Amino acid sequence: MNLEMTFDDLKSKTVKDQPEQKANGEKAKGLQFLSSRWWCPVSVTLGILCLGLLVTIIMLIMQLSQVSDDLQQQQANLTQQEHILEGQILARRQAEKSSQESQRELKDMIETLAHKLDEKSKELMELRLQNLNLQEALKKAANFSAVFAENCILTAFSICQKKANLLRAQ
Repeated sequence: MNLEMTFDDLKSKTVKDQPEQKANGEKAKGLQFLSSRWWCPVSVTLGILCLGLLVTIIMLIMQLSQVSDDLQQQQANLTQQEHILEGQILARRQAEKSSQESQRELKDMIETLAHKLDEKSKELMELRLQNLNLQEALKKAANFSAVFAENCILTAFSICQKKANLLRAQ
């Protein structure tokens, strides 16, 4: 028997063409199932099941494609977010570096100003000390001047009195 048969070949063969029994008395195995009354409903059911499986496979492929597309979109979003975060981290690092540089500059300025303030404070203390010394010297000079002037006046008065006494005596 030729193994390459088509459906039309099977349809065209009738039950009469198939031997019902072999020569030794056994029933022949052939295409007797085609003569069964269940053959048509079983083949339709199998066809519907195959069609259902095919539709299911197509739907699963479509879902898998959609999931794959969604996954690619999410990966693209994650990559974009990663780039954004890297940019933010870089900006933060630059800001921290700039802040540290500003802090160093401010620290240097504060140290310079503190040094200048110390120098000015020392100069001010020296000036106050000089001022106090001058005030004391002025007080001494004023006292000395007053005593000297008083002495001068007394001396001048006594000289005048002596002259007046001399003049009277003459």
